[in-house]
Amino acid sequence: MSVAVRVIPCLDVDAGRVVKGVNFENLKDAGDPVELAKRYGAAGADELIFLDITASSSDRKTTYEMVKRAADELFIPLTVGGGVRSVGDVDKLLRAGADKVGINTAGLDNPELISQAAAQFGDQCVVLSVDVRRATGFASGFEATTHGGRQSSGRDALEWITEAAQRGAGEVLLNSMDADGTKSGYDLELIAAVRKIVDIPIIASGGAGKLADFHPAVVAGADAVLAASVFHFNELSIQEVKSELGRNGSEVR
Repeated sequence: MSVAVRVIPCLDVDAGRVVKGVNFENLKDAGDPVELAKRYGAAGADELIFLDITASSSDRKTTYEMVKRAADELFIPLTVGGGVRSVGDVDKLLRAGADKVGINTAGLDNPELISQAAAQFGDQCVVLSVDVRRATGFASGFEATTHGGRQSSGRDALEWITEAAQRGAGEVLLNSMDADGTKSGYDLELIAAVRKIVDIPIIASGGAGKLADFHPAVVAGADAVLAASVFHFNELSIQEVKSELGRNGSEVR
């Protein structure tokens, strides 16, 4: 039996509030994370992701209290990332109620963190979160960035994703910095390129703007589709997206 495609709202959190802008600039206040988490759980979200988009760049830890409050209200898996720098951080987030933890900048700085987290907690708890942009000078044409897409890591994105999967990452949250916030569709070329090199699930992120954007991402190789602003501002509902996927032959929950 085929695995159902997951529809996942992403809550980008800054100072305890949910925000979303274009390419992480011009941020808008889109509400309270815990209230939104409750709303999405009731609306049929398959999972939920909290990303503290300021954590790595301003050295601020993800707010464990916010995670605890949200986990108390949710009955679906919760992934939390942002400011995760050590196995101790992963442990704290899992204890606070996260089901999975996203590792981004710190993994590039110290790849052994992925190995250690997977060994201690299991690969099902470790999500490689990678902000990718097109760039010259890299074999694949894509580079991995750090600090919310603001800095180059100097690493080829596909090489890094391959290594992280080998080290034990159980899933990849693939965020296209070129498409993020544009609402012009997912980066299908990027999704397809990553699908060719790893077997772990891919969460496609960046670019969702209309119902017709979701199915092509699945065809390209995504196991889950993530969106933020179209859900936060009630432009699309989760059920509308699931219906569209179902009409195009995808299994949905």
